[in-house]
Amino acid sequence: MRQNLFGCQIDALTMAETLAKVETFVESGKVHQHVVVNVNKVIKADRNPELRRIINQCDLINCDGMPIVWASKLLGKPLPERVAGIDLFTNLITRSAEKGWRVFFLGAREPVVAKVVEVFQAKYPNLSVAGYRNGYWEEQEEGAVVETIRNSSPHILFVAISSPKKEEFLGRHLARIGVPFAMGVGGSFDVVAGLTNRAPLWMQKSGLEWFFRFLQEPRRLFGRYFVEGVAFVKLLSRELWLSKTASHIPDKESKQ
Repeated sequence: MRQNLFGCQIDALTMAETLAKVETFVESGKVHQHVVVNVNKVIKADRNPELRRIINQCDLINCDGMPIVWASKLLGKPLPERVAGIDLFTNLITRSAEKGWRVFFLGAREPVVAKVVEVFQAKYPNLSVAGYRNGYWEEQEEGAVVETIRNSSPHILFVAISSPKKEEFLGRHLARIGVPFAMGVGGSFDVVAGLTNRAPLWMQKSGLEWFFRFLQEPRRLFGRYFVEGVAFVKLLSRELWLSKTASHIPDKESKQ
């Protein structure tokens, strides 16, 4: 079941249900795109109709943000839980090693993505890495990047490129790449490579993981977490007002 929140469609799924769905996608062999929605993505989608269109046409849309989960309950469209992108990413690596799925890593700087491959191959000797590439290229190189991924025939493509570039890249080329499951993983490569740390579990569960990230990179993340936070509160207020207004509109049929 999908919920419409702030103009974005979001699948009301748990982590276990999400993993089961991904497995059916991979087994089908057909092309599928995944995206996560958080406060940052909601704000960008509200300002960028093309990004919103790309998000809403994805085959699997998870909520990766406790504020969105809280907002969904306030709006009467509850989501069961936060499905964090990095948790889905690592769970899929484990499952790929178990099932023999080939994976491709795209994004970040060359030393970072190379370290990610090194870490996962050390932890999962059976993991089949189809290939990897950094996330920096000139416009004229994009076709070659697409062909590199396509020719490696992965089952899953993990993309660590910033939004909306990531969504736009997949929107343009996913059909050509032909991968059964493509997933954006945000800053997960940095975490796996040991450049940044995840928040303690109690902060993750209490919805304070964003604050832990902010403390690590305050200059870079101030705008994202505080300026966009204000914008999100305004969006939520608008949605609450619209839902309240709609509930007070008389039903014409009931009057007849």
